[in-house]
Amino acid sequence: MPTIGVAVAVPDPWGERLQQFRIGLGDPAAALVPTHITLVPPTEVPDETEVPTIVRHLEQAAASVPAFGVHLRGTGTFRPVSPVVFVGLVEGISQCEQLAAAVRTGPLAVPLDFPYHPHVTVAHQVDDDVLDRAFAELAGFECEFEVTEFHLYIHSAERGWEPTHRLPLARG
Repeated sequence: MPTIGVAVAVPDPWGERLQQFRIGLGDPAAALVPTHITLVPPTEVPDETEVPTIVRHLEQAAASVPAFGVHLRGTGTFRPVSPVVFVGLVEGISQCEQLAAAVRTGPLAVPLDFPYHPHVTVAHQVDDDVLDRAFAELAGFECEFEVTEFHLYIHSAERGWEPTHRLPLARG
């Protein structure tokens, strides 16, 4: 039973910088998780033969949403509910929400454990002092980029999350 996810990749150099920061914190998943903004969280697909149907659905969703800008700035946390520190979006929030709503329909109409809040995780499942350090050290982080696509990822136990399909957004 494959596990998939759908996300907007944070481009380099920022994606690599944030992933290396996360690895340096000792986050156990960091090396296997590309830096991203989640649209559909990890979801088990009952059968690998359903992946082409999911890809067609994602292509339709991508065609319905135009490219948009994202501005990441500063840190936030979900503590005490969840041990996560993240870099927040100050631009692109509503567009991520619209895109996530478009992809989380049909074959990907999955329930969420928490309300959707677009963000970039930079520390997860580490001690509180490490979460505090991540929060403080990335407080001044800032970058901007254009979102022109998102990806379907399939999880591999050996290699982590691998992008398998690139889904271009509509042209403005």
